[in-house]
Amino acid sequence: MTASFPGPACVIAQYRPKPGQAAALLELVRAHVPALKRHGLITEMPTLCLESRSDGTLLEIFEWRDEAGSQAAPATPEIEALWSKMAAVAEFSTLKDLSEAAQPFPHFRRVNL
Repeated sequence: MTASFPGPACVIAQYRPKPGQAAALLELVRAHVPALKRHGLITEMPTLCLESRSDGTLLEIFEWRDEAGSQAAPATPEIEALWSKMAAVAEFSTLKDLSEAAQPFPHFRRVNL
């Protein structure tokens, strides 16, 4: 987690699918935000999911309710289990890992969740 923040904060989560696991990853990503919402960890801000054109990395953009919500997520059994399944089919990557990050105004494909 990065520096503390007093209210809602947007996050860009990146998941690079392991070989042959893109469909399984997408299914898990589709379950992710609804699970976070069920536990009151994120706001109602519409989620945006994008796909890297270079390597299929999914970028999931949502807004934590607050710092407490982001810290509570890994201690929530449903979320922890979902993250474990996601880790089995994807690598959690960073923005700098995307080839698009080296370009101004990078382009991505929107993914309907």
